[in-house]
Amino acid sequence: MKAQDLRRLAVALAMIATASCAQAPQTAEREATQARMTDGKALFEEKCRTVAGERIYRKVENVEGLLLMKVRPQAGDAQWKRRDWPGAAFARESFGDEFITTFLGYEYGGEVLGGAFEPVRPDYRGFISTNRRPGGLPGYRWVEVIDETDGKRYRYSGRWEEPWQKDKNWLKGYIKFYLDRTPSPSSTPPRYGVTYEDHVIPEERYLGLASSTVKVIDLQTDETLGAMLRYAWSPGAPSRVNPSPWLTAYRCPDHARGTNAATRKFVDQILIPAREK
Repeated sequence: MKAQDLRRLAVALAMIATASCAQAPQTAEREATQARMTDGKALFEEKCRTVAGERIYRKVENVEGLLLMKVRPQAGDAQWKRRDWPGAAFARESFGDEFITTFLGYEYGGEVLGGAFEPVRPDYRGFISTNRRPGGLPGYRWVEVIDETDGKRYRYSGRWEEPWQKDKNWLKGYIKFYLDRTPSPSSTPPRYGVTYEDHVIPEERYLGLASSTVKVIDLQTDETLGAMLRYAWSPGAPSRVNPSPWLTAYRCPDHARGTNAATRKFVDQILIPAREK
């Protein structure tokens, strides 16, 4: 073999060796990622089977309002992609004023032909809306929240008006929802409260699992009336295809509809909203 051919062969072998060295860490990383996903899925399924779920200890009928001891804070892309974001298990839930509004809105089943709605069933919940249409199940008349900025308690309630009666630019028959906020008229807080605790457990977050507990409490007796433990599992890291993994995570327990109002739909099984007057 000529010297020139030997040099070419040496260069080719060196390139192959370099490519193999570069490929080895990538292969190891892929295998580690796959193992993490496999372990994460197995742990998620175990948690769903053994500890996750809704537990109701006592129900209270004819409840007009309650205290929201915490309100889901605003979230966006920066939070939805963070593995250690505390609120990951409820990533698709409404936040801020919309979280408050879910407790005041009506629940409707799926829409059927003619614009009507199918009945809401305990085993297949509907969606929450501020629209007032026939067949809706009412929410609470008011909820109270302690403002962190001044430490005062405020009452939120819904108000529905027909703006078309005063302004002909509105479509006739349209009913508009307004969220009103006023200082609480009561010197004592509501008897029943709703709170949540987000869990950030490093070894579970490493496997893509997040969890959170919602509790309904009798504030006079400190009795827990019910608790929901939810798990979420996101198998992948943020990518161009899926930039917000927590929004597409698997969840248990979950609802096929109305995922933005999961807390409300747990609470109203325990604190049964008062019938409309």
